[in-house]
Amino acid sequence: MDDLLDAAAPSRRRRSDAQRSVEAIVDAARTVFGERPDASMEDIATLAGVSRQTVYAHFPSRDALVGAILETAGRELLDAIDSARLDARTPADALSAFLDIGWQRLRRYYPLLVDAPAAHTQLVRDDPHNAVTTRLEQIIRRGQHAGEFDRALPVAWLAVAILGLGHTAAEQVAIGRLTSRKALATLKASALRLCGATSS
Repeated sequence: MDDLLDAAAPSRRRRSDAQRSVEAIVDAARTVFGERPDASMEDIATLAGVSRQTVYAHFPSRDALVGAILETAGRELLDAIDSARLDARTPADALSAFLDIGWQRLRRYYPLLVDAPAAHTQLVRDDPHNAVTTRLEQIIRRGQHAGEFDRALPVAWLAVAILGLGHTAAEQVAIGRLTSRKALATLKASALRLCGATSS
C-alpha cells in the first residue's frame, strides 16, 4: 500500500506543476495580449517564467492559447453577472448593469476577438458564453413579462442583437470614433431602445 502511495505522489506533483504552469501562462498571456495583441509566444513564456517549449506543450498554437484566455474570461463574466444579483433589480436596471459588467470584459478582450476569429467561434460554443447569453435572455424575458419591454420581438433575437451592439461599440472605441464612456452610454441607450423599454 505504501508503495502505491509513493508511486502516486510524483504523478500528483506533476499534475499540480502542470496546472500551475497553465495558470501562469494564461495569466501572462492576458497581461501581454492586453498590452500588445501581436505579442509572441516567447513574450508570454518570459513573463510566465517558463520555457517556450512549455507554452507549446500546453497550447500548441496561438489560437489555442487565446481560446483558453477567452474561455476563462467567459467564466469570470458569468461569475460577475451572477454575483450582481440582477434578478433583484428592475429589468431596465438589470439590463444596464449587465452591460456595465460585460463592457469591462469586452473592452479588455476585444483585440483578441478581432485577431483570433477561430477562438471567438469556439468561445461562442462554450458553456460560459451560452450561459451569459441565457442570463441576458432572462432579463429581457422578465422585462417583457413585466410590461417594461416591448413583446413584439423575440427574446433570442434581442439578446443576439444587443451582444452585437456591444461588439460594434468596442470596435468604435478601437478605431477612435468614440470614447469608452460614450460608447457604453450609447450601447445602453441603444439596447434599451431596442427592447422598447418604457422606463430606464
